[in-house]
Amino acid sequence: METTAVTAPLCLRHDAGRWTSWLQCGCMLCFGLIDRFEVMVHFLLRSNWIGKIRLTLTLLGLPLTVCSPGLRSTLTCSSSYPFRSSQTIRPVSSSLCNLYLTSVRTMPSSAAPHVKSRCPQYPGSKIKRFVVPDDKVDWGQSWPQYSPVSHTDPSVLKKPVWADPDIGSFSPQFNAVDGGVDRTSFDGSYKKEKGKPLNPRGRTGVTGRGLLGRWGPNHAADPIVTRWKVDAKGAKMNHPVSKRPILQFVSIKRKDCGEWAIPGGMVDPGEQVSLTLQREFSEEALNSLTLPQAEKAKIHERITKLFKSSGFVVYKGYVDDPRNTDNAWMETVAVNFHDESGNSVSELPLQAGDDAGQVKWVDVDSSFPLYASHSRFLELVSKERKAHW
Repeated sequence: METTAVTAPLCLRHDAGRWTSWLQCGCMLCFGLIDRFEVMVHFLLRSNWIGKIRLTLTLLGLPLTVCSPGLRSTLTCSSSYPFRSSQTIRPVSSSLCNLYLTSVRTMPSSAAPHVKSRCPQYPGSKIKRFVVPDDKVDWGQSWPQYSPVSHTDPSVLKKPVWADPDIGSFSPQFNAVDGGVDRTSFDGSYKKEKGKPLNPRGRTGVTGRGLLGRWGPNHAADPIVTRWKVDAKGAKMNHPVSKRPILQFVSIKRKDCGEWAIPGGMVDPGEQVSLTLQREFSEEALNSLTLPQAEKAKIHERITKLFKSSGFVVYKGYVDDPRNTDNAWMETVAVNFHDESGNSVSELPLQAGDDAGQVKWVDVDSSFPLYASHSRFLELVSKERKAHW
């Protein structure tokens, strides 16, 4: 029997930006949610309502964790950071974006300190990071000798619309939704020092913003579009060693570093993540911005159909990205959209957009090197799809 554990959701907009349980909040919004929460709990033991409960909680932005009792001895399920997992995938449907939100993974912070965020040379520059050993990454470790290099790329200093001004010339509301800019972190509340946010995963050897526009979290969305690898007769092909079916995903070759990656981009202020996912895939993998209007309309129809299909959130949280600094870092929501029949996106001609040097379907395999944490995302997709990795 599947049991469902519901935890008190967290209100992000109250108590001066701190994470506060809405069961203890006095605002009218949260007061209204309490009634809905009690009604939901009443039906949770009725298995035929499980899917509907998931959908309702998803649309309200509330956490839900599903566990199999037989696995409780080896896996602790929790709705809080650092790790969340569900044992079975069940689709939920939403008019915004159909996601398996109960499949969210958050990589454990205690497993290992970030590595790519401490790469010796900061990307796109000649800046050498101050070397940070593993045992000094955590801010809790006293290190008087720490002397990081300050670096903010000239492209950011030119004050483009996607970048913040310097600290001191404006007063951002950290750990909150600041106007249209989401300055909250999937890691929870982050600390500040001298008015600047501190990377929740620790030291990086560089202060400032580097190539990132926002102080604190810079939110992105990564659409992982997959299909099955098939033979000439349309039958799924299995890997000769693992004997499991092979997945393929749309990959782009980044122009800035030459590494292969999942297409994706930054979430615009006030933009829904579901729209970001579709927009970034269309622009980076299909080069939709340069297409004639008639062709663009056909592609848009197919893309919209795929992105309205049942997808699942593979991961949301901090990204170990070489662009990260002590004061600015990448966070993302990675969502898998799968073309099961192979007659949707699979038939569209891939064409690299402005940010991509190349684009192609690539076999999902652990030996294929990818940018930042993208290999980990695909590993999770493979496990969920019971495919080769």
